[in-house]
Amino acid sequence: MPVMTIEQMNRFLAEHFPQGEKFGVLTGLGDSWAEMKLPVDDDHLRPGGTVSGPSMMALADVCMYAALLGQIGPVALAVTTNLNINFMSKPEAGRDLLARCNLMKVGKRLAVGEVWIRSEGCEELVAHTTLTYSIPAER
Repeated sequence: MPVMTIEQMNRFLAEHFPQGEKFGVLTGLGDSWAEMKLPVDDDHLRPGGTVSGPSMMALADVCMYAALLGQIGPVALAVTTNLNINFMSKPEAGRDLLARCNLMKVGKRLAVGEVWIRSEGCEELVAHTTLTYSIPAER
């Protein structure tokens, strides 16, 4: 069961990670999962008019952070130790990105999850990410 509600998580993120707002908006939080939306604007685009890889990586990373903290509570110093991303297709022009993280394992010191990213209104996968987070010993 999640230990934080979406409202609690949004307050925590606003207080402890306010710069994360430019990487997406938390839209759902549940038992071992989180969903986010990235309202794409010019700051997220690379030459050629597609969403940049770093923007998608940041969206995936913050989505995993929210899913993990939803399970273990407000542990600000949980950090990414590994992020692998596969870019599957070009995001649809003019559409926001949607991300969903599912936690695969949450242990005492490490957590592993997957994030799928799609263009809003499309079924085709834009990117698939696997992440590992380190959880501090003292929570």
